[in-house]
Amino acid sequence: MACLFSGRVLIRNNSDQDELDTEAELSRRLENRLVLLFFGAGSCPKCQAFAPILRDFFVQLTDEFYVLRAAQLALVYVSQDSTEEQQDLFLRDMPKKWLFLPFEDDLRRDLGRRFSVERLPAVVVLKPSGDVLTLDAADEIRRLGPACFANWQEAAEVLDRSFLLPEDLEDPAPRSLTEPLRRCKYRVDPAARGVRGRGRGGGPRQEGGAVGLF
Repeated sequence: MACLFSGRVLIRNNSDQDELDTEAELSRRLENRLVLLFFGAGSCPKCQAFAPILRDFFVQLTDEFYVLRAAQLALVYVSQDSTEEQQDLFLRDMPKKWLFLPFEDDLRRDLGRRFSVERLPAVVVLKPSGDVLTLDAADEIRRLGPACFANWQEAAEVLDRSFLLPEDLEDPAPRSLTEPLRRCKYRVDPAARGVRGRGRGGGPRQEGGAVGLF
């Protein structure tokens, strides 16, 4: 997963805005995790309405106040703001564990084209391998809240830190009765991934018909 940001800098959304600028730091924050790419903008009313939902979703999965052990989850805000001031204002009340790209990094817009983001807000869910699990989970997060993380984790085969491999590796037990359904639900057509191929032209639209910012 860290290879997606290889050679780039990610910044933690804390007061010091710590920079993750080495492969080791990126790997420590991103490897063996589900990574959410949150495409949004402070000027987008739908993004403003969705942001508190996504913030609570993330906090309830990663804050020790709610869980004994933080979920293997990382979130990168891929800003589509028109100014750095808008980006800073949008992130001001978001979790300190969120990561974001520097405003001057063109990867902010390249990622939108790569993952065919057509409207804001959008949440692309990536497996630890970097493959797409779902191209836009915003509606699922609204409907199910933190409960959808278990579905993603099983479908992506994220290795839980307390997970023990079955003794018979030739015939491992199924992870759950619903695993085949989850595999089917979150299977993305390779042609729609846009990860290795060139993205489509144009940028995302804000919900409601407004023109996007790519």
